[in-house]
Amino acid sequence: MERVKTAPRKEREPDLARSASPRTLGEEVAIVLSLSLLASAAYAILDLLSAPVNRSVAVVTFSQSPQLAQQLLDIAFALPPVWLVFYLVRRNGEGAATIGMSLDRPLPDLVWGGALAAIVGAAGIGVYLGAVQLGINRIVVPVPPTGQWWTVPVFVLGAAQNALLEETVVVGYLVTRLRQIGWGAVAAVAASAVLRGSYHLYQGWGGFAGNLAMGLFFGWIFLRWRRTWPLVVAHTLIDVGAAVLYILFKSHLPGVTAG
Repeated sequence: MERVKTAPRKEREPDLARSASPRTLGEEVAIVLSLSLLASAAYAILDLLSAPVNRSVAVVTFSQSPQLAQQLLDIAFALPPVWLVFYLVRRNGEGAATIGMSLDRPLPDLVWGGALAAIVGAAGIGVYLGAVQLGINRIVVPVPPTGQWWTVPVFVLGAAQNALLEETVVVGYLVTRLRQIGWGAVAAVAASAVLRGSYHLYQGWGGFAGNLAMGLFFGWIFLRWRRTWPLVVAHTLIDVGAAVLYILFKSHLPGVTAG
C-alpha cells in the first residue's frame, strides 16, 4: 500500500517547444479535436436546441440496434482518435508518459481509479437526479438494448471505450498540448472541462454542469499526478455503475416507466 501512496504528484511537465512550434501544436490540437470530441460538442449543442430539456425526453448513449455487430463496430470505430494521439506523441519522440499513459504503475492506477470513481460517481448520481427533478435534464439511457445476452459485455466495452477516448484526448492530450503551447494550468484545465461539459449538452444543463465539474476535478488530478490511467479506470467504473443502476432501478427513476 505504501507504493500506492507515492503516485506521481508534481512531475515536471513536458516541453515540446523545441521540436514543434506553438502554431504547429495548435493545428495538431484542432485536427485531433475536430475528428473526435469537438465534433461531438457541436452535435450536442444542436441536440440541446432540437427538443425540450426535461424528463419527458430521453436520450441514449448507445445505439439501440439489436445487432451485436453494429454495437461492436460503433465501439471500435470510436477509438481511432486515441490511436492518433498515441501516434502523434510517438512521432514527436515524446512517448506515452508525456500524456500520462505509461503502463508502469498498473496497481496504483487501478486503486486510485476506484477511489476516484466512488467520489465522482456518488456526486454524479446526485447531480443527475436533482437536475431531472428540476426539469433541466433529459432522461439518459446509458445502456444498449436490454434483454440480449450481450447487453452487459457491450455496455462494459462501451464504458471502457468512452473512458479511453475522453480521458486520453480531453485530459492527457489536450491539457498537455495547451500547456506546451503556453497556456496556464488553470486555463488549460478550464478549456478541457468546458469541452467535456459541452459534448454532454445533449443530456441537458445538468449533464453539462456535472461533467464540467468532473472535468475540473480530473484536470486538477492530472496536473497533480501526471497520470491519465486512474481517470480512465474511474470513468469506466462510473459508466458501468450508471448502466447497472439504470437496469436495476429504471422503474423508480423520475420520468422513466418500467418496460
